[in-house]
Amino acid sequence: MATPETILTADGLLPTDEPVLWKERLYPNFGVWVIVVGLAFAPAVIFAPIDMTIGVVASVITLIILVIMMITSTPTILVTRTVLQVGRARIDRTYVGTAEAFIKDEATTQRGTALHGLTYLCIRGWIDAVVKVEITDQEDPAPYWLVSSRHPDQLANLLTSRTPQK
Repeated sequence: MATPETILTADGLLPTDEPVLWKERLYPNFGVWVIVVGLAFAPAVIFAPIDMTIGVVASVITLIILVIMMITSTPTILVTRTVLQVGRARIDRTYVGTAEAFIKDEATTQRGTALHGLTYLCIRGWIDAVVKVEITDQEDPAPYWLVSSRHPDQLANLLTSRTPQK
């Protein structure tokens, strides 16, 4: 698991020799893929009265485009000893305070009524749990990051630990 990784930053790719302590891709779940496939059939229905061949070709092209869009827009959570990267956002771990995991109703509250207006969000509707990561950098306007995760307790424990696991 601890392999050198290329980290995507706002400035581009930054190679690092640091071992990756955590890597999680927030891929869509099965239900979202069913919806994507269902949407891809819309051109077939629209073009059916004109020409079914055109409709099928348009549906296949639509499916390919939707799949590419879903995969390329999937964010990654990446944690090394010195960096936390969520999607395109990146911060040094020296500015990461405590991290708390929330599930079910508590996660809904964090995404809703308890949400601070300046929070950096990387949430996905198909992932229920979130991790609230405190940001201690006084220059950063975001008081915390709210991040979806399929393993919120493990991610929160890793981020809160001052001596990251090897």
